Amino acid sequence: MAEDKSDIDVDDDFETDGEAPETVEPVVSKTNLTKRRLIDNMLEERRLKRQISEYDFDL
Repeated sequence: MAEDKSDIDVDDDFETDGEAPETVEPVVSKTNLTKRRLIDNMLEERRLKRQISEYDFDL
């Protein structure tokens, strides 16, 4: 049993970048913020178009 555990190779050579989680999170939040702003702009444009169409120009 002890022999089986010693046969397992542990790969200590891989490099972990400590900044990877930090750099991924701002990109995701920027993407979400960009999507939210696009949606807000589209909704605002629709609201303004509706107001223009309902506006009585014959005042």
